[in-house]
Amino acid sequence: MGENSIVNEVQIEKWVYGGSSLARIEGRVVLVPFSLPGERAKIEVGDNIDAQLLDLVQPSAERISPPCPVYGRCGGCQYQHAPYAFQVSAKVEILREQLRRVGKIDYQGEIQTISGPEYAYRNRVQLQLRNGKLGYLAPRSHDLIPISACPIASPRINAVITQLLERMKQPKFPHFVKSFEVFTNETDIQLNVLETERPVAQWFFKSFDSLVGLDYPTGAGIFRVSPKSFFQVNRFLIDEMVQAAVPDDGGSAALDLYAGVGLFALPLSQKFKKVIAVESGSAATRDLEFNVQRAGLKIDAQNSRVEEYLEKLDATPDFVLADPPRAGLGKAVTAALNRLAPARITIVSCDPATLARDLAALGKYKIAKMTLIDLFPQTYHLETIATLEL
Repeated sequence: MGENSIVNEVQIEKWVYGGSSLARIEGRVVLVPFSLPGERAKIEVGDNIDAQLLDLVQPSAERISPPCPVYGRCGGCQYQHAPYAFQVSAKVEILREQLRRVGKIDYQGEIQTISGPEYAYRNRVQLQLRNGKLGYLAPRSHDLIPISACPIASPRINAVITQLLERMKQPKFPHFVKSFEVFTNETDIQLNVLETERPVAQWFFKSFDSLVGLDYPTGAGIFRVSPKSFFQVNRFLIDEMVQAAVPDDGGSAALDLYAGVGLFALPLSQKFKKVIAVESGSAATRDLEFNVQRAGLKIDAQNSRVEEYLEKLDATPDFVLADPPRAGLGKAVTAALNRLAPARITIVSCDPATLARDLAALGKYKIAKMTLIDLFPQTYHLETIATLEL
């Protein structure tokens, strides 16, 4: 690990946000990966906070064998050594801790949980290519870990991984590509090139029957998703997520912020007389408009940054749904929401730290309901749906 690294035996205290466990060396906090609360572990630690797990002196009775042969070397998963029920309950406590530590919010209410199958759930993955090998990157590294399959990826994605590995043996394969993204609805696929040294010929994509605009069916409708458009990655929980985020009762006007391709806007239009969907990405906005038109609905799609749109908005909607990126809402958006003061706000957050910050900034609101939906089993990531009332 380095010249200044030392080996210590520590007691693992708890999981913390980020995928590691917390331990202490004479009061100094260190973060230990691939460990469980209650275990005694031999670790190596340098000048920073991150330690390397060397050995388990006293393993936990909860520990299970991870099914993935590259677990611990690949940077994709952090929790395969823990039973799934343990993962979900631990994430609830991690969410509470982030609310307390970052937002100074001591939320004592119930946090409901929604979960689905713990493996084969991802409908989208990014694959790296290096020196004739295909795989994922090691944690905090550019080193490639070769794979032949991925247990958290869907069956259709694993079929594409097998195809890619076979075709990489052929002379015509574009080995100048550095990374691919594979997206699927389990019938069709969309193969996107993320990084390449030169353009890839169209015959390559046609050989996989890759679609530029992939139609993704859900209980809320069919959504066209183009290569640069965001869509939820857990194929089992999309409908449950929509049901948890969209209110049962409607009203006159709803505002859908960071609307993407319309996953929430379409069902909102069934409940509210007027829906405005705000999305900054041009590809996603085009998909949104297409999906609205195909569904025969009336939704006002605005291609704009959320901050800029809210700055000009004077009319207060009845309800606001916001599904921001990992960076969260931020100061400008929370200030605008405080100014507009809609009666209800729902935040769909993929980062509990930025959620805690945003909730603290929305001083006019109380938390009416909080739901943890585990879109990312076997990883430290968690999705929260926070329902707020004025």
